[in-house]
Amino acid sequence: MTSNKYSKLKEVEECLKSDDNKSDSTSVKHKILKKHAIDRHQNSKIFCQALTLLSVALLCILLANIFFLHTPFTIGQGRGCIFSKLFNYTRHSGLFRPSSKLSPTPEYDQQMYIEVIEIDVVEDVVFQEIPITDDHQQTLQEIPNEKKTHEEVPNLNDNTQCNIMDDGRKFDCHPESSVTQEKCEARGCCYQAGVPTGVPSCFYPLNYPGYIVTKKENKTQGFDVFLSRVSESYYPADVIDLKMEVRMEKSSRLHVKILDAMNSRWEVPLGVPVSPSTVEDVGDNLYDITVADVGQPFNFNITRTGTAKKILLQTTGAFIYADQFIQLSYFLSSNYVYGLGEHRDTLLLSVNWSKFTMWNRDQPPLENTNIYGDHPFYMNLENDGNAHGVFLLNSNAKDVILQPAPAITWRTIGGIIDLYVFLGPSPNEVIQQYTEVIGHSFMPPYWGLGFHICRWGDKTVNDTMDIVNRVAEYGIPQDSQWHDIDYMYDYKEFFLNETAFGNLTRMVQDLHDRGMYYVLLVDPAITNSTPPGTYAPLDLGLELGTFIKDYQGKPLAGKMWTGSSYFIDFSHINATKYWTAIAGDFHKIAPFDGIWLDENEVTNFNSGSLNGCPNISLENPPYLPAVVGGSLRYQTLCASAQQYISSYYNAHNLYGYSQTKVNYATMKELRGKRPFVTSGATFAGQGHFGVHCSGDNRANFYDMYKSISEILTMNMYGTSMVGADICGFSGNAKEQLCQRWHQLGAFYTFSRNHNAKGYTPQDPASFGPALAASTRKVYLIRYSLLPYLYTLIHKSHMMGDTVLRPLFFEFPLDSITYSNDKQFLWGPALLISPVLEWSFFDETALSVYFPADMWYDYYTGELITSDGGGKILQTPLDKINLHVRGGYILPWQYPNTTTIQSRKNKFGLLVALNSTSQAEGDLFWDDGDTIDTVHLNMYNMISFGANKNGVYSSPLFTGYTDEPMLLGNVTVFGLQQQPSTVTVNGQSAFFNYNLEYKVLYVTSFSSTLLKPIQILWTF
Repeated sequence: MTSNKYSKLKEVEECLKSDDNKSDSTSVKHKILKKHAIDRHQNSKIFCQALTLLSVALLCILLANIFFLHTPFTIGQGRGCIFSKLFNYTRHSGLFRPSSKLSPTPEYDQQMYIEVIEIDVVEDVVFQEIPITDDHQQTLQEIPNEKKTHEEVPNLNDNTQCNIMDDGRKFDCHPESSVTQEKCEARGCCYQAGVPTGVPSCFYPLNYPGYIVTKKENKTQGFDVFLSRVSESYYPADVIDLKMEVRMEKSSRLHVKILDAMNSRWEVPLGVPVSPSTVEDVGDNLYDITVADVGQPFNFNITRTGTAKKILLQTTGAFIYADQFIQLSYFLSSNYVYGLGEHRDTLLLSVNWSKFTMWNRDQPPLENTNIYGDHPFYMNLENDGNAHGVFLLNSNAKDVILQPAPAITWRTIGGIIDLYVFLGPSPNEVIQQYTEVIGHSFMPPYWGLGFHICRWGDKTVNDTMDIVNRVAEYGIPQDSQWHDIDYMYDYKEFFLNETAFGNLTRMVQDLHDRGMYYVLLVDPAITNSTPPGTYAPLDLGLELGTFIKDYQGKPLAGKMWTGSSYFIDFSHINATKYWTAIAGDFHKIAPFDGIWLDENEVTNFNSGSLNGCPNISLENPPYLPAVVGGSLRYQTLCASAQQYISSYYNAHNLYGYSQTKVNYATMKELRGKRPFVTSGATFAGQGHFGVHCSGDNRANFYDMYKSISEILTMNMYGTSMVGADICGFSGNAKEQLCQRWHQLGAFYTFSRNHNAKGYTPQDPASFGPALAASTRKVYLIRYSLLPYLYTLIHKSHMMGDTVLRPLFFEFPLDSITYSNDKQFLWGPALLISPVLEWSFFDETALSVYFPADMWYDYYTGELITSDGGGKILQTPLDKINLHVRGGYILPWQYPNTTTIQSRKNKFGLLVALNSTSQAEGDLFWDDGDTIDTVHLNMYNMISFGANKNGVYSSPLFTGYTDEPMLLGNVTVFGLQQQPSTVTVNGQSAFFNYNLEYKVLYVTSFSSTLLKPIQILWTF
């Protein structure tokens, strides 16, 4: 869509209001071409005036041609709605229209043609003489006034154009429902009845007409390609002239944009740091791109260079670029596709006619539905283990289709084609390159890695503190307590229910005194029913103009928990000022440490608005992606609503992202420390500012299992802090489910137990001693490993590494790992294998896959050397399977029940030797809450190494000295022989050796990690 608040269709509709007296045969598409010509005419106005005399002469020639050749002549009655289009039919462009009637000019060395479709006599008109060579001597027909039904259709009698034997290579020409042969062939497409499920019965012929390359221009880091459409598509308002910008931004990053060459359109204002292009980095490119020659039908290919040359992206099907319908199809390098979120699906996506719809919606996770986020990014794992990624920076509603060729089709109803290709070649490098564009993940406060508990349905502060107290009585670690909507009076934002939660201030102070934190929920809707001067969030919002407007420019009224409401426009220039003011007033009452953004898709209980939505193209686009509810406004706002940056049609999917960004700034201002902002709705770049909770899941083992795919794909999208509601949001959780889910949830990066109003309590202390003991055990493990997790998150923040990883990230040549979504890794080194199903027994025989490497049991050090295969592990109810990969060193810390207390304890090192008796690791450390400690040099970076003779700790940078950082334990897995002596920095040390599992334990010493340490042994 255009860069202003509406589609250019709105301008055309206004222009056409004065054309009502024209013949009904004048098509909408013809009128839009008219508008397109106005723009072209305006751009040429100076040139027109300079050549007035020539124009008059040419006009005389034209009138003679009209008189003798009966060329149609129509006078428009609008506001200068000139209906002309000049096509450049040159020998190089090949832009000839077989169905046009062009009048010959006087004799020249080359025959010349002048084309005039229609003119407005009020305007100046420029005629362009266009040489046609002998190669292009064809009969050219005039464009008819009626809406085109494809007179230039391919010759369907030519069976070779429809004879596509491989169903997987048939691209859908009629994605709308109710296709018939008549409708299909009217689009110039091939029809075949009785096709298998998923296969399109209406598909494009091989010679389907589209765009022609007209010109190429070299640029500093790439080139531009100019395109023109040779015939109208079957969607209104074709963009006739396009510009393709190819920029080789880095050796591993290619950027391709396809724009309207004549008019600006809506482009996503990403709003996060983008890595600067460096010319020095370009030259040894991992890619090559080729575009069709001038005069040829448009297509392009992207290949991987080097010894592993292969085609990664090869365009096919029909490329369509209309105002409200853009379609791009291309073949993929393999069947192994990941991403295209946010959706409930398997980790490895099916290319068997799978459709993914992106239009953010408050929808409990279900298959084949659009849910909370829009992440138009995928990773394609190539057959040789290399990987690349593709990101379409487009926020409009869209369908993405995978088909068995394998191939992908992007269909979006606005914006532009803004395509990034990341060449990896490893999966983790692909994500590093992707997050350079959308922003690396934010650095959370250390306490954010602790355990969080929330319940919707607390009636008083006492209810909340009862949960905190019983969890503490069982010794279960917990760092924060949350409030859902219950604390509000009449569900009004930042309006305390004094009756039930009047002592909230004291409650927050009590949590802080315990070394804990407080997080509250907010919604994006502000009640509009309070009298002026009685409710600051309403009054200030009206004053600053920070509410979303309807089509007429008035605040749009919808319905939320609080009844009739306005919705905050977080894209507004005054949004941060507004939100910081109203949040700051409440922060004085209850100094919350984090904020949870809910219902921010946006959710509207009255679809559209209380006053309805206008009947215009923004509300009823010519193509509707497969959104739940069958309408863009279903359970959200009118698509024609106005936000500061654009129409809601364009910006809807950015709402949660914009709100998170504003709240990040607000929390930074209010606390002066690292923000902790959690959001349901997301867009690409969400992880740069906040956390994602995966939504309103259900209390069953299936939803527990599906959460693994969710957390892994969100890490691919650059959101390192992510988790599902432990035990399920809705439904009454059974004890065994909750026990197993706490074990899995202890290894989410964002670990929170939350359930809905009306269901039985499910906090870990509510089921009794057995579950409480099991949960305490697994969360003490989590808290002990937080130094390792914190280091991984630091690397994600600084370099774009993933934290939670699918197995194929580390083992891309092992095809068995490609579809494994029942296990995952913390970084490269810790393998997590949870029980994901119900058992009638006290332990479960779990099949665990071990990729080819050395794996040590986290609890005992028992070695499993695998060539790539499964192993049955007996897993009691109180255990989750954890294995440490050989070759790595994991820093850890003696745990306590809060992160504040844990940080006071000694560190330890878990060393897992590989087959050459070596291992390595590192530790990042700072105070856990100061913003930008790296830039302030207020951090420590420590490197660890091990060999057959000992373990070594070397501080690489020491800028944070407020904590002594004492090392007091080293455990070495895989030491094949029992030492006779062990020393720490030359001093004799106490040690034990487990002969069965070959594990060395060095304990009872204390050495600061801020200085070099050597733990040596002799045999």
